[in-house]
Amino acid sequence: MATLNVNGRMREFDAEGETPLLWVLREQLGLTGTKYGCGIAQCGACTVHIDGVAVRSCVRPLSTVGAGMKLVTIEGLAPDASHRVQKAWAELDVPQCGFCQSGMIMAAAALLAGQPHPSDADIEAAMTNICRCGTYNRVRAAIKLAASGSLA
Repeated sequence: MATLNVNGRMREFDAEGETPLLWVLREQLGLTGTKYGCGIAQCGACTVHIDGVAVRSCVRPLSTVGAGMKLVTIEGLAPDASHRVQKAWAELDVPQCGFCQSGMIMAAAALLAGQPHPSDADIEAAMTNICRCGTYNRVRAAIKLAASGSLA
């Protein structure tokens, strides 16, 4: 048995240490908002926060996540969708198909936590997630809206 602090709750589960964190979240804990996209940490659909840092969970072995670390998934970012990034995403209708959006939102939230007013270059450097629908301009606009503080 292993234990992780996930979305503010201690969760117990049974998994091998080499199991990718993504599969523990989805299969063991039922947190399916974190998506499988590529399996090689390129697309970012699996992005979660570990101690506030955006990480790709598809290649992160469970053994590298200590019980004292705080893990946040899209379900725990703001369960009522009140996070400023979630509000900006809704305000600007960012998603098309929506598959990549949980990872995009998690990456954007980590960016804004570290850089409250990012430049275009900061956004480009931080937002390496892939969107097959090509919503990159709306993602950038939503990040700027979230950073502006003008959301209700």
